[in-house]
Amino acid sequence: MTTTPVSPEDVARIVDHTLLKPETTSAQIQALVDEAISLGTFSICVSPSHLPVVVPEGSDLKVATVVGFPSGAHKSSVKAAEAAQAVADGVDEVDMVINLGAVKDGNWALVESDIAAVRAATTAPVLLKVIIESAALTDDEIVRACEASERAGADFVKTSTGFHSTGGASVAAVSLMAKTVAPRLGVKASGGVRTGADALAMIAAGATRLGLSGTAAVLEGVASGESEQSAGESAGY
Repeated sequence: MTTTPVSPEDVARIVDHTLLKPETTSAQIQALVDEAISLGTFSICVSPSHLPVVVPEGSDLKVATVVGFPSGAHKSSVKAAEAAQAVADGVDEVDMVINLGAVKDGNWALVESDIAAVRAATTAPVLLKVIIESAALTDDEIVRACEASERAGADFVKTSTGFHSTGGASVAAVSLMAKTVAPRLGVKASGGVRTGADALAMIAAGATRLGLSGTAAVLEGVASGESEQSAGESAGY
């Protein structure tokens, strides 16, 4: 378990301010950058088609993108090529989706090699986060997916895309993921984290990064001491 940050500023510093809707415009991406800087978030996370993103000079805002998104059902070579292009476009972090079919088949060698292919295309200092779609997995599958991610060289494991019908992040999944790989790997909670209470619950469970689209509202909730918790009740950014 981690120590819960006590201020909105502390929470903001671990947020990936996210906009992954397919209809997103270039003007909305610019607005996302401006808002992220205003809120003090760690990074923005955008779709690959919007890269490269120009961050104002003097800002330490990081840029993340997604690979194999949102299904994960892409060939490993395609994911690797997508990741390599993202690196060429200047990203700081890559969030890839795991091969869920391989997980359900129990083909852990394929799960690991799929991650390793993307890892090879995202050499340091680019960070690699592996989205395991935890709501679609059993506890045993969550553990094994996290272990495969660590063996393949990932830097983070991440709960969800926010687009899967089974739902988004849950406190139970974050806790299990953290128990399995923390502190060696980071744990990112994303999908359905919409209130200050949600965010603080995820952090208390072991999340070291949060994927949020409604960041301003979440930070306002933290500031107001929001107590009503809805964590894990609904999916999506």
